[in-house]
Amino acid sequence: MGKETVLLKSEEKMSGQEAAKLLRDIADKVEKGRVVLTRGNEEVILELPERVEVGIKAEEEVGKSATKRKLEVEIEWKLGDPKTPKESMVIS
Repeated sequence: MGKETVLLKSEEKMSGQEAAKLLRDIADKVEKGRVVLTRGNEEVILELPERVEVGIKAEEEVGKSATKRKLEVEIEWKLGDPKTPKESMVIS
């Protein structure tokens, strides 16, 4: 496995409605094949191929004072590689 470099990272608290709007905005950009992430003077431009690999993971972490749940959506692709898996997941 190669070295991972974080190009830009952001975490912030928001309402479920705000999170849904953010995900819709990202979905629109992914559909167009180009996502631009900007924070301050940092900018990362991601050009997505026609086919990508999408991973969805739900986690639960039980701590001493609280239980924490997490939903992760990851979109991944190899630069210059048009091949991606063709299995589908259903979200309901």
